[in-house]
Amino acid sequence: MNPPLDCTLGKTCFIQQYTDTDPGPGSADYMCGPLSYDGHKGTDFALPSIAAMRAGVDVYPAAPGTVTGVRDGMEDVLQGQSGAPDVSDRECGNGVVIDHGGGWETQYCHMKRGSVRVRRGNKVNNATVIGQAGFSGLAAFPHLHLSVRKDGTVVDPFNPEGLAKCDGAPADTLWQTPPAYRPGGLIAAGFFPGVPDYETVRAGAAAPPTIAGDAGALVIWGFAFGGRAGDQLSLEFAGPDGSVLSETVDLDRNQAQFYRAVGRRAPDGGWPAGEYLGLVRMLRDGVEIDSRAADVRISED
Repeated sequence: MNPPLDCTLGKTCFIQQYTDTDPGPGSADYMCGPLSYDGHKGTDFALPSIAAMRAGVDVYPAAPGTVTGVRDGMEDVLQGQSGAPDVSDRECGNGVVIDHGGGWETQYCHMKRGSVRVRRGNKVNNATVIGQAGFSGLAAFPHLHLSVRKDGTVVDPFNPEGLAKCDGAPADTLWQTPPAYRPGGLIAAGFFPGVPDYETVRAGAAAPPTIAGDAGALVIWGFAFGGRAGDQLSLEFAGPDGSVLSETVDLDRNQAQFYRAVGRRAPDGGWPAGEYLGLVRMLRDGVEIDSRAADVRISED
């Protein structure tokens, strides 16, 4: 198998959720981490923002096969928002099912409305674009959900034997090159003239390249995934005159996705014009697990 999304893991996409390995009422990913939820039946390849989804990210088959199921036409509406439609019995949203022979099949869910390019009976390979990632169906963020099944039973491609040892990745996987496990990390970071609301951050609209010098405040924010209670976000930025801000914020509970922001009110006379550089770091047990740089130019106007 190959990753099904035309993106670079850790840069332009990330794995938000893995197949649930815990057979009981709890949940765990294949590394015994919390990147799953009870009964999750696949791998979620997530995009950093709605803007990235709108721009278009192609989906490819994980392996060659024959298309046996297709659905398109469902709206891309994030569940949990006001007016979100009832998607009962259509939780996958727009999607494709591919038969690979020998009882193996894969399913691709939450694709963008109008993007599906294949029909039942089509032969596809790893270079065939079958559609684009979206958030149709039961989706709370833009992503592609990939399910793998053998004779109708869900198989975790990272852990096909279903054995979670908690002391390292399984030696046998279904991937030609197994994607590296990331226990959490930064999705994006940026500057904003005030504290942006969460929806603006998720939309990818909270990092303008230029901010006016008369802005009442300057805020640096970090958007992250896989947060655990006790994690910290360290946020800092410096302007043309040197250090302006450095703060660390604690996370008090597990959160699949979250953002934090810190800032300063404008000094008398406004912000000095020039380049402002920022850095957001995600820390776990005092060790940095990821970081993102950010920059913005303060204009003279």
